[in-house]
Amino acid sequence: MTTQETLNSIFQEVFDDDTIQIHPRMTANDVEGWDSLSHVNLILAIETRFQIRFTQKELLTFKNVGDLLRSIEAKIGV
Repeated sequence: MTTQETLNSIFQEVFDDDTIQIHPRMTANDVEGWDSLSHVNLILAIETRFQIRFTQKELLTFKNVGDLLRSIEAKIGV
């Protein structure tokens, strides 16, 4: 499974929506129910699944799913 496929499955789990298909330019405005609480749940699920940690500074730089994906891949060495 690719990093993007794994990330997509995390989105589907967190938002309880099997139809979500992430893409690099996707933002919170593109996902129904993506609010501050679900954002925290999403980040925690990502950190747990990939066994990584984001700094607060990193989290503030993410503008879209593509930024998030690139950061994950840099941390896991892909």
